[in-house]
Amino acid sequence: MRFAEGGPPISARAFQRDRSIVHQKLRPGTLRRIVEFARPYRRMLAGFLVLIIIDAALGATTPLIFKSIIDDGIIPGRVGVVEALAALVGLIAVISALLALAQRWFSARIGEGLIFDMRSRVFDHIQRQPLAFFTRTQTGALISRLNNDVLGAQSAFTGTLSAVLSNVVSVGFVLAAMVALSWQITVVSLVLLPVFIIPARLLGPKLAALTREGYGLNAEMNTTMTERFNVSGAMLVKLYGRPSTENHGFVAKAARVRDIGVTQAMYGRIFFVSLTMVGALATAIVYGVGGRFAAEGALEVGTVVALTSYLSRLYGPLTQLSNVNVDVMTALVSFERVFEILDLTPAIADRPTAVDLPRGSATIEFDNVDFGYPAADEVSLASLESVAVLDGRVPEPVLHNVSFQVAPGELVALVGPSGAGKTTISQLVPRMYDARSGTVRVGGHDVRDVTLRSLRDAVGVVTQDAHLFHDTIRANLAYARPEASEERMWSAMEAAAIASVVRALPDGLDTVVGDRGYRLSGGEKQRLAIARLLLKEPSIVVLDEATAHLDSESEAAVQRALATALAGRTALVIAHRLSTVRDADRILVIEGGRVAESGRHSQLLASGGLYAELYRTQFEGQRPVPPVLVAEGQAPRGRGEPEAVATAVS
Repeated sequence: MRFAEGGPPISARAFQRDRSIVHQKLRPGTLRRIVEFARPYRRMLAGFLVLIIIDAALGATTPLIFKSIIDDGIIPGRVGVVEALAALVGLIAVISALLALAQRWFSARIGEGLIFDMRSRVFDHIQRQPLAFFTRTQTGALISRLNNDVLGAQSAFTGTLSAVLSNVVSVGFVLAAMVALSWQITVVSLVLLPVFIIPARLLGPKLAALTREGYGLNAEMNTTMTERFNVSGAMLVKLYGRPSTENHGFVAKAARVRDIGVTQAMYGRIFFVSLTMVGALATAIVYGVGGRFAAEGALEVGTVVALTSYLSRLYGPLTQLSNVNVDVMTALVSFERVFEILDLTPAIADRPTAVDLPRGSATIEFDNVDFGYPAADEVSLASLESVAVLDGRVPEPVLHNVSFQVAPGELVALVGPSGAGKTTISQLVPRMYDARSGTVRVGGHDVRDVTLRSLRDAVGVVTQDAHLFHDTIRANLAYARPEASEERMWSAMEAAAIASVVRALPDGLDTVVGDRGYRLSGGEKQRLAIARLLLKEPSIVVLDEATAHLDSESEAAVQRALATALAGRTALVIAHRLSTVRDADRILVIEGGRVAESGRHSQLLASGGLYAELYRTQFEGQRPVPPVLVAEGQAPRGRGEPEAVATAVS
């Protein structure tokens, strides 16, 4: 096992993961896909190439002008020729500087355009992944793909492509000029080239493997920071007194990243030292051999100077080209990691023949539905779960032959032990998951045959931990209906019994609620979520333990808000507190993924089954349950209008 300085040993799983990273090879076709990705920028790439050729040609003429200054100006004593040629060298320098700026603009425009395209596509693709994808993957790993890997791919065009093209063209012009001046000295000057080309080729794959490993470790550190630096994570760390343990784990990964950085720096230094040494030796050889030829009259002095000037223009580009394998491999790793995300097909997606769900479709039907959560390889990637190989086990079935119907305006409650499958049933309605067999219908349509957007427009959900973005109250409400006016927002908040609270805040609607709404109490956060649901105006409402963790006062306020939210809407309500669903139109008792019982409260109590047992367990030894609370002006369900919702406080 590896040990990080000052930290615990890295686990066998992590060690095996690192080995797999080092020996992993690039997928075939990656280069072709990169070319396809760059196709929209082909005209800019062509212009970029033209500028490189012009710049390389101008650079190759400068040593020839130096030759003429010596042979045709200084030695014969022709001052006019020297001054004219020196002015020409200065003009070429100015033109080269302008060309360099133009090249940088082109490379930046292409690179930034690509990073925009890739980030946009990856973000959109991730957003379209099913819920199962997010329950398995690490948030930090996803963020790393959008940041580190996309930036690494961008550098392929802003750095690698520019360097390769300019160096290839430059080497071509320089070699042609050197051969024209003296092919013998050109051959001699290239003798030392293998001294640093061979090591570069040997070290290239190792450096690519280190780069891949470094990206993986950075993704893990991003995950650690994302999970520990939010309010819930920070609270958990503090409550359990684990800052030191968390620090040791982070230090272990950071230490490996440090070691990789040192190794990469040393590889870079090896290449630089090789360039310096070989360049100096080659210069000595050219001066020695060329100087002898010049002394013997076989070569002009200006030619020797021109050849030595060409050496710096030859070995610099050749060194970078010898290292191009390393640069290209590094860029390909980044592209491959981005393509890996784009290649993950969303398990939940619109069919080509999908149609919009008609508005007002408010029936729910489960027809012999069986369900098991998808396996890891169906929805996730090993690299996003920080494991070497995905879990290959087939998940156990969760639902078995579930059948029931909810009529328009009806409230059906799901009750039963924890883990029985209640939440799973509720998640099949907005198609967070797909049934393995059987059919889930909304408004008479199979949910797989309608568009996801129209289905989720028709279904509103409030969970026991309603999520709020770290943004203003206005923005959180507008998420349900961006075009909603401020008047409609206040109307929704009035109905949700949260308007008075918001008015009392210093900034009103523009108050920032904090990470996940932690600046609000649990009841306030739930009522704000209900206001958001009312603003959405769904025809079907799903409540998943919406009041489970609230105190009696907050629960009463939320229940009154829910009475308004559910009025006239089809509702599927999950509850552990059976008092809150006593007056539901129908109660389904879920046990072991099956509908064990179905009926009204009084019927289920009389049958003496699981519901009666759960009810007695909750209320045995307690005083009678307080009277049922209903929205003002409404009658309890089952005793008047079916649209009114009955609520109660235990």
